[in-house]
Amino acid sequence: MILGPAAKAAAGIAFLSIMDAVIKALAAYYPVLQVSFLRFASGTLAAVLLVAVMRPGFPSRETVMANGLRSVVAMLTATSFFYALSQLPLAEVLVLSFLAPMLVAVFAGLLLKERIDRQIVLALAAGFVGTVIVVAGHGGGDGDTRSWAGVASALFSAVVYALNLVLLRQRAQRDHFVFIVLLQNVGPFLLLAPAAAAVWAPPTIAHVGWFLSLGVLGVAGHVLMAVAFARAEAARLAPLEYTALIWAALIGYVVFDEVPTFATAIGAVLIIGAAAMASRRKMI
Repeated sequence: MILGPAAKAAAGIAFLSIMDAVIKALAAYYPVLQVSFLRFASGTLAAVLLVAVMRPGFPSRETVMANGLRSVVAMLTATSFFYALSQLPLAEVLVLSFLAPMLVAVFAGLLLKERIDRQIVLALAAGFVGTVIVVAGHGGGDGDTRSWAGVASALFSAVVYALNLVLLRQRAQRDHFVFIVLLQNVGPFLLLAPAAAAVWAPPTIAHVGWFLSLGVLGVAGHVLMAVAFARAEAARLAPLEYTALIWAALIGYVVFDEVPTFATAIGAVLIIGAAAMASRRKMI
């Protein structure tokens, strides 16, 4: 069965959601910078193996430069998101990240010249209200203190992730998906190496396999996303990010014993509705 762009994007998001859960678990034992580095190190290994199998030739200088720049955005997205995962419940981080599909419409207008209308402005306002509800609705009882750094990191991640999706759409129409995935891993791997060395904690044998799984999950997810974005507009696929909430709620409850708060659920409804309004077009 041949999957369409929407199905491929949804499958990619599923792989990346499982990867996020593994990262959250590992972040309890290792510094976030080290986890981020090893995620891209294992991703680089998996991507190199993919290149060896597919043999797509050599990328052009323009492909390397453009995707190298996008890899910086990918690094900022990953490290801020992973830090938020280490500080906040999985479902809450995902809800805050749902601002990204709305922002995709904004960045698509600025970079890809897609139209920004009153509907998008209203969606941004509704999404802002939903975000405020999620952030303000956290109970701080029983000695529990809110990680505001985690909240800020999740919101920053949403902004740069939206930019990353638009840049992915831009490059996916020109470059082979293998080069996109390879450079998206190699760039952050090199950039994070010095920081990871400064905080390095030797991984245990039991965790090595989990770190290697990050590469497989990440590359599989990004291959599916790159292929999907090569065939459909960013704004059309962005709402599929909401399927991650299903995975986050399920994994958070089963693995981390996390139950989403009422405020998180209400905020999620507002943010999802707002982003759907911003990107409401015929899906292909």
